[in-house]
Parts: sequence; C-alpha cells; structure tokens
Amino acid sequence: MSFWKTLFGGKKAEPVPAGPVKSVAYKGFTIHATPFLEGGQHQLSGLIEKEIDGVTKSHAFIRADRFPAQEEAADFALLKGRQLIDEQGDKLLAG
Repeated sequence: MSFWKTLFGGKKAEPVPAGPVKSVAYKGFTIHATPFLEGGQHQLSGLIEKEIDGVTKSHAFIRADRFPAQEEAADFALLKGRQLIDEQGDKLLAG
C-alpha cells in the first residue's frame, strides 16, 4: 500500500541537503551557502559561523526563496548571509 501512497503523492519526500556549495569570509564571519533540493528547485539555505573565544558559533538560516539553479540559490544565500551580519552582527550568534 505504501507504494501507491508514494506513487500518488501520499508521502512527501524529505529535502536532501546539498552541503556547502560556496563559502565566503565577511567581517570576521564565514558564510556557507547550503542550498538543498526541494520540490525540484533549490531552496535558499546557509550557515553563518564565527570563532569567539576559541569556540565556533553558528547560525543556520533557511528562506522560502527557491531557484532553478543551485548556483543561483548559493549566490543569494551568500547575499542573505551578508545582510544578516550587517543587520545583527555578533547578536546573530547569541543564544
């Protein structure tokens, strides 16, 4: 029966992370673009990291934006990461 559910849309596939596609250093942070395939398109996703007092802290983000090409999703993830750093700075990693 599960075959028929999968065949006719009864079961939704889980997104598969593509892993870091691009990384860039920005204002002491490292931004990793990690778009993943969802619904046949690449969803904007990323990870922001910074070493503070010898400990690497990170903040993951996912946005609703989807792109046909992985490269395009990665480029926009880097832009979004820069925007988050500009807006929040070290507060981004608090908590």
